[in-house]
Amino acid sequence: MTDPWVALEPGADPAEHARMLRRAHETFTEAGTVTRPVRSVVAESWRRSARAGVGPDGTASVELVDGDLGAYRAEHPLARVMPLFRELMGTFAADGEHLLAVCDANGRLLWVEGHPATRRDAGRMNFVPGARWAETAMGTNAPGTAVAVDRPVQVFAAEHFIRRVQPWTCAAAPVHDPRTGRVLGAVDITGGDGLAHPHSLGFVQAVARAAESQLALLTPERPGADTPELTVLGRDEAHLLTGGRRIRLSRRHSEILVLLARHPEGLTGDELLCALYEDESVTPVTLRAELARLRRVLGPGLLASRPYRLTVPVECDMAVVERRLETGAVTAAATAYAGPLLPGSQAPAVVRLRHRLAEALRTALIARRDPDLLADWAHAPWGEDDLDVWRALAVVRPTATVRARLAALEGELGAPADWPGAAVRRGGIPS
Repeated sequence: MTDPWVALEPGADPAEHARMLRRAHETFTEAGTVTRPVRSVVAESWRRSARAGVGPDGTASVELVDGDLGAYRAEHPLARVMPLFRELMGTFAADGEHLLAVCDANGRLLWVEGHPATRRDAGRMNFVPGARWAETAMGTNAPGTAVAVDRPVQVFAAEHFIRRVQPWTCAAAPVHDPRTGRVLGAVDITGGDGLAHPHSLGFVQAVARAAESQLALLTPERPGADTPELTVLGRDEAHLLTGGRRIRLSRRHSEILVLLARHPEGLTGDELLCALYEDESVTPVTLRAELARLRRVLGPGLLASRPYRLTVPVECDMAVVERRLETGAVTAAATAYAGPLLPGSQAPAVVRLRHRLAEALRTALIARRDPDLLADWAHAPWGEDDLDVWRALAVVRPTATVRARLAALEGELGAPADWPGAAVRRGGIPS
């Protein structure tokens, strides 16, 4: 399987694959053993479902109806992007006899819209607004599993844990709060076997990303009105917004502010010397003169001494990326990453911070396996020679262009081509 999150390999026979899955499902429900061709993501979900006490003949419970449902939906953050969901997915769902569904972070369905006949069929298994489709309640299913694992996921036929859901195929992607990275819920497309295609998974993933971008515009991440803002990513000279003024800082002043924003407790002169200068012959007098010039640039009251420190918290775009990575909001972190931290700086501490941030983000992107996010990094100036990212991209998006660029890069770097996934890069399927 090229991508473990996609239900069917290209060229696979859906009917035959569904029959094999039904046999595997029966084996699991009778003996607790997972057999081929069950994907690892589905096997892990089946085990979680069984541990949660879900039975294969269960039924979804409807927890919210009428006024309670309406009030809950009106207050939910995803209500703000429902017009976007309808614009991007409504026609596709109606014309393809599919359903557009949106659930909250607990797997509770909030909206189910689409083809009328398909809605009636789905209603017979309580796939309706207000019903709880969390994995812990209904076993393996795309919206419930997507919020459980915080990953876009596709579920085909008998991969569903509940038998009455097995005639269906669905794909869902989680939607995050762009400010905090918290999972708000998931957007889902549900219908027949025709959805067992990589495009349907990529479609809902793209819709989820669009929703996160829309939410970011509707509720922009802004510090308090009096909080200075420091922009240091993708630029050699930082910008500081403070007191209504936008200040363009010199490279050295940019480095100093990055370090002081990073250390609100302050740094001694000796600590700043070691952090800023590779040349040990630089004297404390030189540093004090630089700090005096910075104090004049910033104005009174912002820079204190003994130790050197900022007198108020400063919001830095580097810290925004770090916070989002810490909460698992990889898409939001990648969106906020405008480029390497002060890329021209050679200050030892800044170089370490730059490498640490870039490595954390690229590692998260490789683990996420989102082809769009990987492609964005690979085609950016800082990622065009990133061999590991190009290799990861070749696994999830093995186009001729990607394979050609990877081959050229391996040739330039003298890198071996026997890495995991190299068969995909060459156009084959790994064993």
